[in-house]
Amino acid sequence: MPLRTFLPATALRVLLLAVAANVLASGAEAQTPPAGGAQGTRLLRQPTVSATSIAFAYAGDIWVVPREGGDARRLTSFQGVESSPRFSPDGRQVAFTGAYAGNQDVYVVPTEGGEPRRLTWHPGPDIVRGWTPDGKQVVLTSGRTNAPTAVPKLWTVSTGGGLPKPLPIPRVYKGSHSSDGRRIAYQAIAPTDVEWRNYRGGQAQPIRILEVADLSVTKLPWTGSNDTDPVWVGDRVFFLSDRDLAVNVYSYTPATKQVVQLTRFRDFDAKALDGGAGAVV
Repeated sequence: MPLRTFLPATALRVLLLAVAANVLASGAEAQTPPAGGAQGTRLLRQPTVSATSIAFAYAGDIWVVPREGGDARRLTSFQGVESSPRFSPDGRQVAFTGAYAGNQDVYVVPTEGGEPRRLTWHPGPDIVRGWTPDGKQVVLTSGRTNAPTAVPKLWTVSTGGGLPKPLPIPRVYKGSHSSDGRRIAYQAIAPTDVEWRNYRGGQAQPIRILEVADLSVTKLPWTGSNDTDPVWVGDRVFFLSDRDLAVNVYSYTPATKQVVQLTRFRDFDAKALDGGAGAVV
């Protein structure tokens, strides 16, 4: 399972999992896959990264591989579907969504392996989105209190057990805390069809940043593109956008209000994005 890295013009090392095209671009330059890479597994999805490892979903299970590449190790093996893995800030645990007994709930499992532990029990879908910066709570989306339509928003649930608690944003599909916990970057609306490239209708929305202290909201620079998967790494927000037709990786720096394009895929889209430990995957 080939994993490739590249170094953009910034000091942040960005790791990309080339899942559709088996091709990786750095800036405008394409890199040649390693020998044998063209025959490797190509359906890796939903990557997450820690200081030492990358976890991802494949064939309904969660797998872990060293960050520098190598043999992947299967972390889950139940016959239900596991998805949406997210490393804890210290990299010792992986939270994921497990579809067991006909429902999606939040589970955590040690990165080194072990029995998954269930954290949510609601009959509606609970989807893992990340962790709080202190590593004590898993962040998830759930529509459990919105009726008659189960519009999702962010919740947190303690790894020690207890009921989930809502975060103060009425509608969120995906979101990520800054490292100090003072801000949340989020995508408000789920896309109807993620393969509808260059859609410019009402479901396309800008990435927003919430200031937790006063609940003020700032929109990232935007001209109608599909902007998704926001994640904080350091003092920047990384996200996916099709503002250049194909979906590529961008970063936004709040201090300068500048958006920078980091990849230049032309034929195939970047499908998912996460970050941690100084890297984006």
